[in-house]
Amino acid sequence: MTGTTTGHKGLRVLAVANQKGGVGKTTTAINLGTALAAIGERVMVIDCDPQGNASTGLGIDEAARTITTFDILTLAASLQQAAIATAVPGLYVVPANSDLVGLESEILHEDNRNFRLRDAVNAMIANQSGQPPHERFTYVLIDCPPSLNALTLNAMVAAHSVLVPVQCEFFALEGISQLRSTIEGVRSTLNPTLEIHGVVLTMHDARTNLSEEVAAEVRRFFGTKVYDSMIPRNIRIAEAPSHGQPILFYDHKCSGSQAYIELATEIIARERQIAAA
Repeated sequence: MTGTTTGHKGLRVLAVANQKGGVGKTTTAINLGTALAAIGERVMVIDCDPQGNASTGLGIDEAARTITTFDILTLAASLQQAAIATAVPGLYVVPANSDLVGLESEILHEDNRNFRLRDAVNAMIANQSGQPPHERFTYVLIDCPPSLNALTLNAMVAAHSVLVPVQCEFFALEGISQLRSTIEGVRSTLNPTLEIHGVVLTMHDARTNLSEEVAAEVRRFFGTKVYDSMIPRNIRIAEAPSHGQPILFYDHKCSGSQAYIELATEIIARERQIAAA
């Protein structure tokens, strides 16, 4: 089974991926989703990490996660059934928990195991086509785990493009070539339209030479794929998840909030370029 990826001019699916941990994937998914919702988009964040950090960071208690991404990927529920409204108007999350740890063994011998999430997104597209425009999701952001496993594969098969957070620290490019080859592999075998949407520099500290050197190195490696917006190293960004809030709610005036609003604006501009191409 190969099939085509999700395709609908009213819905864009972005996987937030990097197999390196601690680079800001979840923080980016949460806060980009919030920023997109703040400028009028209707956004669904799909938590594909067994740690469930995106769910926690959006204020979803463990007890409230009655239907999860595990249920989606084992065909027990639909995305609409799983989606929970967050405190952010227009932002919903499909939560995750440790059940996802057992997913690989659960679907190991299934022929369509890499297409489960794509099929769920396509089913949602079909379902919402009859709904008023203001009730339709316009963005799906998939928060991937820090590994290249069945969960990340499902995300990349479902996605139109991949957003890659890269931290401005030593060894920033470690593993990036592997991620790039994985994206190429998915494109050649499972999802022919997959592309890198862009690279976002995270944990940037303009006061240090190291951050500036790493940013320059990443820009040399990825060229124009790197967004102009950079996410600063900011204590308020680090604090926000423990309060179950995106940074735009926790402290909308801090530099981290402003950076995510700028990133969302830049992503929307790139989306318009893609649509016009």
